[in-house]
Amino acid sequence: MSTITEIPARENALWLAFRRNRLSWVGLGLLVIIVGAAIFAPLLAPYDPLEQHIIHRLQPPSAEFWLGTDTYGRDVLSRLIYGARVSLIVGFVAILIAMVIGSAIGILSGFIGGIFDRVVMSFLDVMLSFPTLLLGLMIAAMLGASFENLVIAIAITEIAPFARVARAPTIALKQRDFIEAGRAMGFSNLRLMGGHIFPNMVSEVVVMGSMWMASAIRTEASLSFIGLGVPPPTPTWGSMIREGFENILDSWWLAIFPSLAILLTVLALNILGDALRDAIDPKTRAE
Repeated sequence: MSTITEIPARENALWLAFRRNRLSWVGLGLLVIIVGAAIFAPLLAPYDPLEQHIIHRLQPPSAEFWLGTDTYGRDVLSRLIYGARVSLIVGFVAILIAMVIGSAIGILSGFIGGIFDRVVMSFLDVMLSFPTLLLGLMIAAMLGASFENLVIAIAITEIAPFARVARAPTIALKQRDFIEAGRAMGFSNLRLMGGHIFPNMVSEVVVMGSMWMASAIRTEASLSFIGLGVPPPTPTWGSMIREGFENILDSWWLAIFPSLAILLTVLALNILGDALRDAIDPKTRAE
């Protein structure tokens, strides 16, 4: 059986099932708005996110400052919009790195099997035994606070789950007839893994990636909250919540609005992930 005929059929079924799920469009709409705001931040932000208006410090939401100002008089709305860039870029890049490395490890481990598979899975089990935030905290603390180190820390925490997801279908797929046919034709193991096994499991990996991106954004906000994220004065949602937490009784808007931004972003990604997962499930497609 050729993988060339399997992939388009799966993509068509995925698209048709996705279109039938109305809730998925809600998540897609939210995500488009958030991503659009991040891309067009210079056009949408009413003020420079770093510009200070000391005479207007800690102003509540008003006609001049729609979401109020912070302790330095900076516009919260502008910082919120620019903060979306950090969260989305960190989440996307970290998950992309984890997806590539984790999938490669999972496919290689499942394809080779034997002692190599047991050793790799034992190491991954050790990584999975640590909570994601705790593991990310340890790595970020060792590397230091910077954008690059934040991406690396989050990516490392997500490698093990991707490897687990990639390994299971690899073990099943390597026994299929088209893999045996490829071996008979003299295809190398690298070609079999990259050209035949990976395309038949990429949909599962992408679905999990959309859901784990929400986890990566939460981790980024948590690390920024405790000072291990992108250094100031770069606006991030986590650092904004931290500042708002210190003034929660007097200036509620400082913590509420970035918290709502994280909530909506995570909600949108989870809705899309659930919709995609249901779409690739044969039982759901049959219904």
